[in-house]
Amino acid sequence: MDIYSDGLKIYTTLDTRMQRYAEYAVQKQMRVIQERFDNHWRGMNPWRGENGKEIQNFIEDIAGRCEYYRILSAKFPDSPDSIDYYMNLPHRVKLFAYDAPNRQIECEMSTMDSIRYMVKMMHCGFVVMEPQTSHVKAWVGDVDFNAWKYDKVTAMRQPGSTFKLFVYASAFEDAGLTPVDRRVDSYISLKMPDRKSGAMKVWTPHNANGYCTEGNVPLKSAFAQSINTIAVKLGQEAGIDNVVKIAHAMGIHSELDNTPSLSLGASDVTLLELVDAYCTAMNDGMQRDPILVTQIIDRDGKVIYDCEKDVPAAQRAISYRTAFYLQRLLWGGMREPGGTTSALWQYVHCYDTELGGKTGTSSNHSDAWFVGASPYLVGGSWVGGEYRCIHFRTGQLGQGSRTALPVFGYFMEMLLADPAFARYHGKYPEPKENIDRNTYIGPSFYAPKPEESDSLSVDADGEDAGGATGSVETVVELSDD
Repeated sequence: MDIYSDGLKIYTTLDTRMQRYAEYAVQKQMRVIQERFDNHWRGMNPWRGENGKEIQNFIEDIAGRCEYYRILSAKFPDSPDSIDYYMNLPHRVKLFAYDAPNRQIECEMSTMDSIRYMVKMMHCGFVVMEPQTSHVKAWVGDVDFNAWKYDKVTAMRQPGSTFKLFVYASAFEDAGLTPVDRRVDSYISLKMPDRKSGAMKVWTPHNANGYCTEGNVPLKSAFAQSINTIAVKLGQEAGIDNVVKIAHAMGIHSELDNTPSLSLGASDVTLLELVDAYCTAMNDGMQRDPILVTQIIDRDGKVIYDCEKDVPAAQRAISYRTAFYLQRLLWGGMREPGGTTSALWQYVHCYDTELGGKTGTSSNHSDAWFVGASPYLVGGSWVGGEYRCIHFRTGQLGQGSRTALPVFGYFMEMLLADPAFARYHGKYPEPKENIDRNTYIGPSFYAPKPEESDSLSVDADGEDAGGATGSVETVVELSDD
């Protein structure tokens, strides 16, 4: 069967209007991100190792894998100087540029310089789904398809704190906890195998702000503030094997490492499966894989594919109670004191609609994430470099709330202002089962700190790069009812 020549009619779930909003949101935010990134690294090369030092021969290694280099190598098998000459010889090239017509410029530049130019570009993936139907409504694989064909929605990257949803899900489902149960924000040391050597080592995760409050923190506050120490403790309490099982049940299909650092999102996943798993929480615990095509009809009018018949129906992944508690956590990301999702308020102008979500930032700010959730839509964005060694150096610039969250914010701002999408307005629901309000509504804990960040600082070995301890200035106990 040839989809291009067999006269097929293919019906997709994508909404062209929502797709335009999604593409505009990505372009608007990434133009700003690129300007910040260029200014941040002005006069320096951004490809750096974990020690902060420039990676030697980084560009040369990329060049050695390109098609032009292979052609030159075949033409000059015994003459590396000739290969080097032509790789550095200026010629007419087409490059991506935000301000150029059709985002493409033509200029005189060598192949080596064009590689240096292009690898400094920041990238983005963004996908939006309906949790009740699993229909994908918008999909943006990167900032420009003509320049980059590699789809960032299906790329494997480290999810950072966005993975904590599954840790809390397991704590509710397997350990019987509730959002108002408390755990102490204090250091914990665990033995775990080193990824490279296999030898056992001691891992002591730190919070992104550099210190622990030693406070007895409600889980709803710990999730909203993205407290690493408590997430790790919950992973141990529920069992990492249970965290793996519940993540897979909710829609994560990627292989996950059964190690303590999984609680902080140390295993790679795709943006698509992450958004789908969040849809499970918003769909009251029912999971169904993403649907992009609803129907395919051949030239004779015969239906040869129907998603309602050919795609398995939604299956229960977690109990309704656990799903409701997760919804409350996402809702609290904007409303709990110190919540990392609070920046979303600047995009919300509809008082009949409530949003929530979770931010995430991985090693050295290489991957910035945000998954936003309304009752009827879930959208996820990822921002980062094509290579993990290319990233911002500070959380102030590179964290998910600063880079990835605005993409979802801009999208929802436009969508909710469009009368055609009134069906997506709505507030988080009250419980559909008999769930005691005292298990999810109660006092909040917040210890203000000089700088806010949700970075996980988990390096490639699962180590935490957190720093020194600090003092707690103030503790605020607030009720959210």
